[in-house]
Amino acid sequence: MLLEIKDLHATVEDKEILKGVNLTIPAGETHAIMGPNGSGKSTLSYTIMGHPKYKVTKGDILLDGKSVLSMATDERARAGLFLCFQYPTSIPGVTMPSYLRTVMKNIKGSEMPMKEFRAELKRAMELLSMDEKFLKRYVNDGFSGGEKKRNEILQMSMMKPRVAILDEVDSGLDIDALRIIAEGIEKERNAQRSVLVITHYVRILNYMTTDKIHIFMDGRVVHTGGRELGDKLEKEGYDWIKGAVS
Repeated sequence: MLLEIKDLHATVEDKEILKGVNLTIPAGETHAIMGPNGSGKSTLSYTIMGHPKYKVTKGDILLDGKSVLSMATDERARAGLFLCFQYPTSIPGVTMPSYLRTVMKNIKGSEMPMKEFRAELKRAMELLSMDEKFLKRYVNDGFSGGEKKRNEILQMSMMKPRVAILDEVDSGLDIDALRIIAEGIEKERNAQRSVLVITHYVRILNYMTTDKIHIFMDGRVVHTGGRELGDKLEKEGYDWIKGAVS
């Protein structure tokens, strides 16, 4: 299995948020986590990436069978983990190409030849219907919500991680931007990569192939199913599952 989370417990400022998460995502599969506000979904994504604010008190996170708990965030990125942020930060004064080349060099350990980099960047931008004007803009500076989310998926496309965690990449998007983002993610799907989509809404899954959907409540996965589970949540909400797990 590419990503395995075993009985994961984690605290934030001494408050336990994750309470025994078990999750396995094989290579080549796309999984979604859905759950109500405050259930711990974003905490899970930050914990996987090693954010220092989130302390693991029990359990393990395995990438290719090896624990990443002792790794710093940058080491996890070099090992193949990638997190698409819900609220990407701006970096005034740094252009998109400059940022991407620097990050890719740090993660891959060597600099991609400029001709190859430009070709790859053009491919990724066309995938997301991004105008070439983005190349002259500073990272997320003055970007709309939709532009920021496209930029996050652009980074995923360029960096080619083993495991991509997309934390509410669909929040605040209109239907056209949502479709472009989802189709971009779908086109990046391959047999070596796992994708974990964290979302409140099933609508983004309408444009993607989703192998499994996990319901997340009270800091853990409480139910797992196929695409039909998303349809049930869309129609009935979470009340039915709250009663089953209480």
